[in-house]
Amino acid sequence: MVPITLDGRVAIVTGAGGDLGRGIAQRLTQAGARVIVNDCLIDRARETCDLLAAVGGQGLADGGDVTDAAQVADMVTRAREAFGRLDILVNNAGGIRDALLENMSEADWDAVCDLNLKAAFLCARAALPLLRESPAGRIINIASMAYRGNVGQANYAAAKAGLVGLTSTLGLELARSGLTVNCIAPGLIATPKSARLPEPVRDRLVRLTPMRRMGAIDDIAHAVLFFASDLSGYVTRQVMHVSGGMEGL
Repeated sequence: MVPITLDGRVAIVTGAGGDLGRGIAQRLTQAGARVIVNDCLIDRARETCDLLAAVGGQGLADGGDVTDAAQVADMVTRAREAFGRLDILVNNAGGIRDALLENMSEADWDAVCDLNLKAAFLCARAALPLLRESPAGRIINIASMAYRGNVGQANYAAAKAGLVGLTSTLGLELARSGLTVNCIAPGLIATPKSARLPEPVRDRLVRLTPMRRMGAIDDIAHAVLFFASDLSGYVTRQVMHVSGGMEGL
């Protein structure tokens, strides 16, 4: 088996104070990467860095708001100053404000689209000069199976569909620079957030999943590792469904 190693490489993972982002940061660290751990809740980012240090990894906590261009630029600058390079950008930050259309406010729409889509644009744009210097530049966007549409999630579904479109477009624009741009669409993943779903809702979602079970955070982290590694050097503009066969609701 070909070992998957990221020795010497540097990654930014946004939203890495949350459960999914933390799992991604840990998996990249285990493969040898140094990680800029971004989260607007800086204490959560520091907690993730402590976990990385406990296994011999190196993380740098960043509390920047990834919906703000100036703070994103500062994050990339800190990455360069701390590590001298950037090889991998994982746009994982996201969130929901669910409501049916007639009950969805403009603020709900803007907040969700800013965090799930605009932030990825801002981070990719700011990171591009450093990623172009890398011998293996990678942009990995974390979408959701909701990009196919989901009741009560017009804002979230639109943002995640936009993220898929951004992936495809940036993959075209950056291919000649040697950068790959790919997207992961998780299905139902076992996290503390999904555990708070009402049991009937959770059971229904499991029944709609052909594998009849929830995925694990590691399932997403492993997909990120593949896209971040040399094994995916000729793979770009792809959407990987890590969903147990779910085709949308």
